[in-house]
Amino acid sequence: MLPSLRTRRLALEPLRPAHLTHLIDLDGDSEVMRHLIGRARTPEEARAHWAPVCVGLAADGVGLGFWAGFRDGEFVGWWSASPPLPVAIEAPTTAELGWRVRRECWGGGLATEGARAVVGHCFETVGLEKVTAETMAVNHGSRGVMRKLGMRHVTTEVRDWEDPLPGSEQGEVTYEITREEWSRASGETC
Repeated sequence: MLPSLRTRRLALEPLRPAHLTHLIDLDGDSEVMRHLIGRARTPEEARAHWAPVCVGLAADGVGLGFWAGFRDGEFVGWWSASPPLPVAIEAPTTAELGWRVRRECWGGGLATEGARAVVGHCFETVGLEKVTAETMAVNHGSRGVMRKLGMRHVTTEVRDWEDPLPGSEQGEVTYEITREEWSRASGETC
């Protein structure tokens, strides 16, 4: 089962249908969605995207999934650790880290704080070997979070998109960190 996670400032709760309104509002901000789809999602698009995620519990069975983050009871965003699809019955060895934070909360370290809790959970509780993250090369904010987590840049790939976003010609970057690297950086044994 997916546990709740706590940091100094955040309470991360397993994502459930009660969080859907927050997700629709978050995806309705064009700046939040700029490097993902290049525009805000309509409420209908956001509902269609998030409703199945809020009830999908397959990843929970291996200790991975999505968390809604709150600071002092106020929704600030979400974080995820997604196993490779389809979710294997046996425990996965890797997951992809993701997050999205309300624009009003940018620049305060909350994205990094929540992501650090999720990565720690992936290594220390789930026992993964590696965590990866991906974004557009031009998404300097997300790349900064990845670097602060101790992740290292491993690839840049220019992909063909049917409807390319501005900056897509610079490619998609992938960062990763292994359990051993995490353990060395945090001074703990996983």
